[in-house]
Amino acid sequence: MSPRKSDATRRRLLDAATVDFAAHGIAGARVDRIAAAAGINKAQLYAYFGDKLGLFGAVFRLHADSVVNAVPFMADDLPQYAVRLYDAVLERPELVRLAAWARLEGVVTDNQVTESPAVVVKLQAIAEAQRDGRVTASIEPQDVLALVLAMALTWSAVGPSATAASDDPPAAHDRRKQALSQAVSGAFGTGAGRPPKG
Repeated sequence: MSPRKSDATRRRLLDAATVDFAAHGIAGARVDRIAAAAGINKAQLYAYFGDKLGLFGAVFRLHADSVVNAVPFMADDLPQYAVRLYDAVLERPELVRLAAWARLEGVVTDNQVTESPAVVVKLQAIAEAQRDGRVTASIEPQDVLALVLAMALTWSAVGPSATAASDDPPAAHDRRKQALSQAVSGAFGTGAGRPPKG
């Protein structure tokens, strides 16, 4: 199989698996259903990913990396980062559903996200901002990042509030993003008074 055809097959598998895992969870996802949706046989799926958990890991990393790469990060502007995450989750709700299924089913994904090079860079930037007095230093960098993420996900499918949807009225999104920006600013002493952009 040519590299281009192999890449296309792999992508079809990941797309089909995203739909199945997000809808049915890890235990409920079916390898035969995923393979059929991708237009291949199960043997090819196993050759690419080893087993169902290997496939889930690849799907999770794909979507986590997409969000990480789509949302610019500056430790000096954690409120804006949180607002951009809010928007990213509206555009990519499957990541939140995949993460929720993983937690519910006891599948560890933390090392795929928290130990990624992109996260290490974020933690270093937060630590530097703390040393310079730009971010409150009384909270460990990894906890600052975890709390910002949790705040940004408040209105997601895993949050405690009503789930935001892309077709909600713009005023509802604006209200939530303003509240999010102010809460992050107040919690971590960054970007005080800046209205959210977007």
